[in-house]
Amino acid sequence: MTSVTYSPSFFRRVVKEGRGGLGGLLIISLVIAALVGPWLVTFSPDAADFMTPLMPPSFPHWLGTDDLGRDVLSRILAGARVSLVVGSLSVGGAVVVGLPIGLTAGYFGRKTDAVLMRCMDVLLAFPGILLALGITAAFGASLFNTIVAIAVINTPTIARIARAQTLVVAAMDYVKANRALGFENWTIILRTVLPNILSPVLVQASLLLASSIITESYLSFLGLGVQPPTPTWGTMLRDAMNFVDQAPWLAWFPGAAIFITVLGFNLLGDSIRDRLDTKR
Repeated sequence: MTSVTYSPSFFRRVVKEGRGGLGGLLIISLVIAALVGPWLVTFSPDAADFMTPLMPPSFPHWLGTDDLGRDVLSRILAGARVSLVVGSLSVGGAVVVGLPIGLTAGYFGRKTDAVLMRCMDVLLAFPGILLALGITAAFGASLFNTIVAIAVINTPTIARIARAQTLVVAAMDYVKANRALGFENWTIILRTVLPNILSPVLVQASLLLASSIITESYLSFLGLGVQPPTPTWGTMLRDAMNFVDQAPWLAWFPGAAIFITVLGFNLLGDSIRDRLDTKR
């Protein structure tokens, strides 16, 4: 088994593919919009204008206003920053915790494997969204607790993939040769095993970004995610429920933002996975 080098040519091949190119374009557009959003619009996402409630899309409010007269476009751009922060930090946390667990369980096996993976099975026994709801309900709804809750439900997935790949790599001849030469176990794990299992772990992490953004939207929609006045796509959808007949654009635009973001991450993740699959 050989490790995959993430060279510039590798990413160029991914982007040149239809799915990878479209996914990358969607994600880059989202990141740019989230970063330069405050300079793109002249309205604050929290600024209420009771003279212009429920205004349909028009100039100067390109996506209309909500029931408090707040600009929908500025709130969607602010929500994009929240979604990217929650998604990246929660998945990053899951990798930081789950990767060492999977490495340790797969390499040492036996009792170590049994104990660590049974702990992961306990987390997997709960539906992810219910576990996230339980964590945020128990510790309070906030940005930090939302990130922790989503990281917890993603950790078992990363751990199981890392363990499966470690079992394969640990049985390779070059790993056995390192043992025969007297290298310490952790030296073998960090220098030989880890580089060879990173590819599938990173692909799974890219796919988990999409599900993490959806989970954050679920939690915010139910009032257990990021709390007002911080705008999120989930809270925008929740607030739009009362005005679906009168102002349907309040649900259209945040829903479209979630759809486009998740589509972009899934397309890019699938493209990278296909490029790494040597059997295709």
